[in-house]
Amino acid sequence: MRNFRKLEVWRESMELVQVVYGITKQLPSDEKYGLCSQMKRATIAIPANIAEGASRRTSADFARFLDISLGSSFELETYLELVKRVYQNISIDLTSFLNRLHLVQKRINALRESIVE
Repeated sequence: MRNFRKLEVWRESMELVQVVYGITKQLPSDEKYGLCSQMKRATIAIPANIAEGASRRTSADFARFLDISLGSSFELETYLELVKRVYQNISIDLTSFLNRLHLVQKRINALRESIVE
């Protein structure tokens, strides 16, 4: 069993959750059960799947959960692109957040590659 709290990518993805909660507060209230809910679920799934995978006995199982985490990160990226397109009048700087998200995606992939070799 691995200690997920020691994984830098887990800590970074937890920070992303906090930022997404801030972003969703800036979206219109009619998105509460739509885009906001989906964004929160996707972003929470990133560190949650890293943590769950770390508890698995085999590297293959851990890698599978990292794949799920990576998928959630791309789902979140899609929602953020929608926010940029639909809510152009909202002053949210998504560029720096997307850069952080891309870094987390690369780190998840690198961790996955390191444990399947």
